[in-house]
Amino acid sequence: MGNDLVVSNPLRALGLDAKAEGKESMGLVMARAGLGKTAILVQFALDSMLLGNKVLHVSIGEGIDKTRNWYDDILALLTDGEKIESIPEIMKNRMIMTFKESSFSKAMFVERLEDLVKQGIYQPECLIIDGYDFENNSKESLEDFRNIMTEQGLKIIWFSAVRHRDDERVSKAGVPAPCHEVDGLFDTILLINPDGDAINLDIIKCDIGSVDPGTSLSLDPATMLLKKV
Repeated sequence: MGNDLVVSNPLRALGLDAKAEGKESMGLVMARAGLGKTAILVQFALDSMLLGNKVLHVSIGEGIDKTRNWYDDILALLTDGEKIESIPEIMKNRMIMTFKESSFSKAMFVERLEDLVKQGIYQPECLIIDGYDFENNSKESLEDFRNIMTEQGLKIIWFSAVRHRDDERVSKAGVPAPCHEVDGLFDTILLINPDGDAINLDIIKCDIGSVDPGTSLSLDPATMLLKKV
């Protein structure tokens, strides 16, 4: 069952695991509000968990129950109805940390993370930060996460960002606002784009994967799972 789950995930299709071995990397998933960013991040997290890596999922602005439900729902789709609680070896590789939008700060997050690590409670290798406020945080603050990776032994950090329909700013590489001025900090940038009745996962940047920039993968609009080719 485990191998089937791994193959079903977008991370496998992108080939990030093959080239990222031993390398620290930061990834970004962008979309308009409510268009599936969390679903993609959870698929990445599950993939990492199934490979035996510990994942820390930081949810900003959402409660812990809603975040758990994302995992339950996506795992149920991948396993014909089985919930994550029934697979203990996966469950032990996930921890969820929640923050209110008004209370999240890099300093507070690092303090909580260091407490977990120093006390031997949890040592994550993959970090998911869902709901990071790119509009009101500096480039320097984002750069600090690279240092956090090295200091805390993280292999990868995935961020999500909301793009706004009426903001037409875009970087030379094609990365929309509010991330158009920080795209150089990311190794992988994915853009969820509706296309009529279809939804595409556009690969804007993929420095450590096997998929070329400009490639689009198809997502199932009902489940936000990657369509099998």
